[in-house]
Amino acid sequence: MSVVTTPATRSPAAPSGPTESAWSRWANAHRKWLFAAPAMAFVAVLIVFPVAWTGYLSLTDAEGSVRAESEFIGFQNYLDVLSDTDRFWPAVWRTVLFTGVVLLVEVVLGMAIALLLWRPFRGEKWVRVAILLPLVATPVAVGMMWRLIFDPNIGMANQLLSWVGIGPQPWLSGQSSALPTTMFIDIWQWTPMVVLILLAGLTSLSDEPQEAALIDGASTWQRFRHVTLPLLMPTVIVAVLLRGIDALKTFDILYATKGRGGGSFHEVETLNVYAYGLSFDYNDYGVSSTVLIIFFLIIIGVMWALTYRKKGLER
Repeated sequence: MSVVTTPATRSPAAPSGPTESAWSRWANAHRKWLFAAPAMAFVAVLIVFPVAWTGYLSLTDAEGSVRAESEFIGFQNYLDVLSDTDRFWPAVWRTVLFTGVVLLVEVVLGMAIALLLWRPFRGEKWVRVAILLPLVATPVAVGMMWRLIFDPNIGMANQLLSWVGIGPQPWLSGQSSALPTTMFIDIWQWTPMVVLILLAGLTSLSDEPQEAALIDGASTWQRFRHVTLPLLMPTVIVAVLLRGIDALKTFDILYATKGRGGGSFHEVETLNVYAYGLSFDYNDYGVSSTVLIIFFLIIIGVMWALTYRKKGLER
């Protein structure tokens, strides 16, 4: 009996088309961008749309309500704002002065404290915890706390001054003393942040340059100036960048201590406070959007300058 065998039939395999292979190669080559694409798109929507909408409002005479009809007036708002010497330019000056003073003091003071905490000592952990306490509270709570401390009538600050024979000071109530007082509050709260950044940079430095300078007979100041500071400069630029941008945008401490308009005589009115008042006190959305766009361009310029400086130091 003969058995007839038939050749086995193979099921047709799925064609591996060139399109799938090309897509796989492209996806593999650009996988880092594909993984980051959802987050980048989310951030773009959160940033691009508000900025674009604010830019559009700055070119209109929108007021009263954002849904009310408005007319396109071009750059008239920009001309009006840039020619405003009563509110806009004084607000610009206060913003620059506030940012410059608090940034300088916080970096210098933060550097000094970070150098003191750099080397281990007895009770180091407790000192670090105490220094970081101002960062625990929110800026609004800090502003309200210092508002009570600096109260001319019942505040603790004037009571302490009276014990040493100094008369009461206006603090937040005075036209000339309000801005320096808010600077002090900002310095008190945010210097620990600078300390953290600089201390992290100091901890990452190698001990070999310090030991070599010590063997060569360099003094403490010479080691700091010629060894520690140049090596730490990229970290200092990062601290200046982060804290500088944050100081430019300061609003909560100023509003919590002085209220709307930055005080009765606008003594602490910065660009943020000014734009907030235009939007929520006067409902002048066109002009307020113009102020915010100008402020946004200032921040971008500062970021670019500091980033360019940091790249130059790293070369």
